[in-house]
Amino acid sequence: MPTYRPGPVSLIIAAFVALFLLMPLLAVIPVSLTPSRMLAMPSGELSLRHYRALIEDPRWLQSILLSIRIGIVSSAFSTVLALCFSLGVWMFQPRFTAALVGFVLLPMVVPPVVSAITLYFLLTSISGFSSFFGYDTWLGVVMAHSVMTVPFATVLMLVSLSQLDRRIDLAARGLGATVWERATRIIMPNIKFGIITAALLSFVLSWEEIGVTLFITSVNAITLPRLMWMGLRDNIDPAIAALSVILIIITVLVLAMRSFLARQRGAQ
Repeated sequence: MPTYRPGPVSLIIAAFVALFLLMPLLAVIPVSLTPSRMLAMPSGELSLRHYRALIEDPRWLQSILLSIRIGIVSSAFSTVLALCFSLGVWMFQPRFTAALVGFVLLPMVVPPVVSAITLYFLLTSISGFSSFFGYDTWLGVVMAHSVMTVPFATVLMLVSLSQLDRRIDLAARGLGATVWERATRIIMPNIKFGIITAALLSFVLSWEEIGVTLFITSVNAITLPRLMWMGLRDNIDPAIAALSVILIIITVLVLAMRSFLARQRGAQ
């Protein structure tokens, strides 16, 4: 089969488009090196003071660790809920499947501010019974983030299950396998990529969630996006630009590692 390679004009256009899309991200780099106390482009002198502030200020480390903890727990909870629902719908095919799927996907289509207000009243009501799980607690944020991420995880699960041959499950059932055995030994191993993808997507969505978090937190559960928002609202802290550069570098390294591993598997 002949291999088609893009011509020089296509490469130039692609490079121009990529540069245009990357310019806002690249502009953050010199801003993070400014010696000024405000967000500004450096006027000649460069400084790493804002990178040092990320290390010296304990609030940044605390918010990063809290966001990681909330992301991991909410991702695991969302993945389990989405997996149970998707398996139930796919295996048993209830009469009202479309209505059930639409109900689960409702937080995806409802405006975020509506979900935020609803979760705010829910968590404040729960706070009246327990201060450990409610408004401005990390477990309350976990629950709110799970509500927002379950629809996305469910979509990925249903897409993975739609590509699975149902005759595999029918054969296992015909051989006497129980529902648990069919789910854990037959279906889940065949959709493991979808499960992993759903977990990663749920973590990323929880990591960057800010709209709902602003409504359900105050002074105790300060996640990284909320702390960044507070820095932009109060004093436009350039440390936010330094943190953005670090996150960009981590993202690029992860993507490069993923590409390298994919090439290694392809070479084998």
